[in-house]
Amino acid sequence: MEHYNHFLSCNVILLLLLLTLPAVVHGQGAVQQPPSPSPARPVPLNFTFTDLRLAVVYPVIQAFKLTITSDPLGITASWAGPDICSYTGFYCDAPPDNLSATAIAAVDFNGYRLSAPTLGSFIDLLPDLALFHANSNNFSGTIPPGIARLPYLYELDISNNNLSGQFPSAVFEIAGLSFLDIRFNSFTGSVPPQVFSQYSLDALFINNNNFIMSLPSNLGSTPVLYLTLANNKFTGPIPRTIGNASSTLTEVLLLNNLLTGCLPYEIGLLKKATVFDVGNNLLTGQLPYSLACLESIEQLNFAGNYLYGEVPEALCGVESLVNLSLSGNFFTRIGPTCWKLVKSGVLDLRKNCIYGIPDQRPYWECSRLLAHPKVCPNYWWHWHNYVPCKISHSPPLPPQNPAGKSRPGRPPPQQARPASVSVTYRALTNHHRL
Repeated sequence: MEHYNHFLSCNVILLLLLLTLPAVVHGQGAVQQPPSPSPARPVPLNFTFTDLRLAVVYPVIQAFKLTITSDPLGITASWAGPDICSYTGFYCDAPPDNLSATAIAAVDFNGYRLSAPTLGSFIDLLPDLALFHANSNNFSGTIPPGIARLPYLYELDISNNNLSGQFPSAVFEIAGLSFLDIRFNSFTGSVPPQVFSQYSLDALFINNNNFIMSLPSNLGSTPVLYLTLANNKFTGPIPRTIGNASSTLTEVLLLNNLLTGCLPYEIGLLKKATVFDVGNNLLTGQLPYSLACLESIEQLNFAGNYLYGEVPEALCGVESLVNLSLSGNFFTRIGPTCWKLVKSGVLDLRKNCIYGIPDQRPYWECSRLLAHPKVCPNYWWHWHNYVPCKISHSPPLPPQNPAGKSRPGRPPPQQARPASVSVTYRALTNHHRL
């Protein structure tokens, strides 16, 4: 409360200074100053605000309005007069510290296509802000560090803009932040490991930036439901600690990075996961049998890697599977259960090394990799056949041609049951902005 009162007092002083600007006159011998950028408009003396908190943010909004360089939809035309709660994109509510007061509680600029060189001295000067949504605009600069002083902020979405710089570390100081979306920007460098221990977060969307680093060992400490790191330059293996998030992780998107190494069996501990996608990386080795324990999985994608060996029959027996994509790897055999999924259109095995199935890699391409496959560590082989959700499991099937001796044509696709709508896959769509 003291922190907020200090924040409010400082803004009241600023407001009083702005009120006195019209009365300031220069003496006859005053030194001429060079012209400066247009200042924020002073509060007109005849304005009456319904709450002092609105009077405080009026000059902040007007100053930000002057920085807007493009407003194709005419949004800022409504940003005039004392009725701030009627401004397009601004929403009022009672702040938690005074339920009889009125304050700016939310800003929603989604899809407005506004352009401005910075969000600084705007978002960080709205002391009662709880939600800030500004996706699909053309804001530049960085996220101002002053957002750490906003006591009520719990949703921050600045996706699909032109923001750059390092990861905005100020978010670690926002105690109640539950939703962070900075995707489709130009952030660079590493992601501080602390973000994966931010206990208040439910959703983390940082895909489609230029982050480059190894996945941290505390990845499994994340409390989020939706973890979207796709389309960056993350390297190294998937940490075995990912299994620690078994009671929370619902959707995991790690596709289109530079991940290496073998798949840890701990992935199979993610019993609540409906989506797990590590497509188009540099992963190798065989599929761990523990994947059969993904009891809620609907979308499972390992396409575009260097995986080889057999496709576990137990995995193909997971009843919740809607789409299992293993295309673009080096698998050599499947059993009858997996073959049924191929025929039904659930399992995609194109561009592998399973002869007897259409559209496979050429023999020379398969033999080149399989003659010298990358070997997984000894501990990995110890856990390879481990199925943590079952007391016992069947041994691997012998090599076989699932289609028999004759070479069949492409199996006719059958209509598979639809998957539930994925939150994270929608996050990979870049909203059009001009």
